[in-house]
Amino acid sequence: MYLGLDLGTSGVKAMLIDDDQRIVGSASAGLDVSRPRPGWSEQDPADWIRAADEAIGGLKAAHSQALAAVRGIGLSGQMHGATLLDKHDAVLRPCILWNDTRSYAEAAELDSDPQFRALTGNIVFPGFTAPKLAWVRENEPEIFAQLRWVLLPKDYLRLWLTGEHMSEMSDSAGTSWLDTGKRRWSESLLAATYLEERQMPSLVEGTEGAGALRPELASRWGMGQNVVVAGGAGDNAASACGMGTVGEGDAFVSLGTSGVLFSANARYLPNPESAVHAFCHALPNTWHQMGVILSATDALNWHAGVTGRSAADLTAELGDELKAPGSVTFLPYLSGERTPHNDAAIRGAFAGLGHESSRAVLTQAVLEGVSFAIRDSLEALRSAGTLLSRVTAIGGGSRSRYWLKSIATALDLPVDLPADGDFGAAFGSARLGLIAATGADAFSVCTAPETAETIAPDASLVPAYEDAYRRYRRLYPAIKGATM
Repeated sequence: MYLGLDLGTSGVKAMLIDDDQRIVGSASAGLDVSRPRPGWSEQDPADWIRAADEAIGGLKAAHSQALAAVRGIGLSGQMHGATLLDKHDAVLRPCILWNDTRSYAEAAELDSDPQFRALTGNIVFPGFTAPKLAWVRENEPEIFAQLRWVLLPKDYLRLWLTGEHMSEMSDSAGTSWLDTGKRRWSESLLAATYLEERQMPSLVEGTEGAGALRPELASRWGMGQNVVVAGGAGDNAASACGMGTVGEGDAFVSLGTSGVLFSANARYLPNPESAVHAFCHALPNTWHQMGVILSATDALNWHAGVTGRSAADLTAELGDELKAPGSVTFLPYLSGERTPHNDAAIRGAFAGLGHESSRAVLTQAVLEGVSFAIRDSLEALRSAGTLLSRVTAIGGGSRSRYWLKSIATALDLPVDLPADGDFGAAFGSARLGLIAATGADAFSVCTAPETAETIAPDASLVPAYEDAYRRYRRLYPAIKGATM
């Protein structure tokens, strides 16, 4: 048996799989996000441990014999979070999360240093880890002075599980401190934020062992001794391992809190000017590119909160048949935007509102706005040299057929739906636990699920969607600077 632990923004999910990669069971525990100021987003790392313990406890209650047979554990987690520890491994402040934009000025200053793009292959985004540390040094010098370790969120769970300060390549590539092509920490990039390599965790590949489960935790959960904990992966790379998106040209679109267009690469293909992320993959000698939008289902959930209707009710109101875009356009920049704008200050907007703009019209505009934002990512990937022929849809938003038709038509690409099953980050991290524990070939383990259905673009609406996308593209420069 193998256990996958996925530390998300809204909860921790634990999943058990067997040697044949069949899911034996899963359990979850919730998390809350603190937003003490506009643009800030934080969590207490102690809550991650509480939630992980609760989720594993749920598995023990339902599947104690299977849990006892666990040989390997894989970890995945939300990326970029700054978890700061002192020399005693005590947490110094709440973790600053991936969607926190307070360090936009520090990010711009670091990005103006040419070595960051040259070595990392990426723009220094405000959500990345390095500018957060620059912000802490400037605004909380007493915290920075006590700093001994900087860990990413899932690697804080590893510290609890194993006592080891370790990380892996895919997650570390999102810090702005990794030499992404050489897959190692850069001393010069760390020095630019007044840090040293000794303050970073040691690095392994995601498929390698990165510590063993502490005996007291193994005893508590009824596990045996010598349970290996794999390096694991950042959440998107872990999802890619779960989906089998590991070969050249394989791609998925993820409709979660944020939105991701992810493509696997057999070689390192940086193009930071396109605002595409070029990161290490979780498998050795592989990389990936991502276009990232900050509000995908988050945009629909915001709309649901404003209207007092559930997201499911709102999308059901549209029916199943795709409609041509109307006069209302929605920009989903509720927390700023990454690809392609790298703009932490921009905010969302509706344009083209009239007396006839009903709730359903606004819902349609929200879904289309997210679809067009994903189209922006597709165009950015193309400019970085990656051409896609199709994508697979995952994430909570993929349950809406209307939305999938909208995305397929906006991208003018077929969208595949995997057969029933859970192939997300928890499953991918369990696969990495299996590989680390058994030494199995990573590409043989990380295979793609069967395709249950393919949603083709609506050819009759592609021209209308293209016109609406061009209108969408004109709105960003029109409102830039007017939404602060």
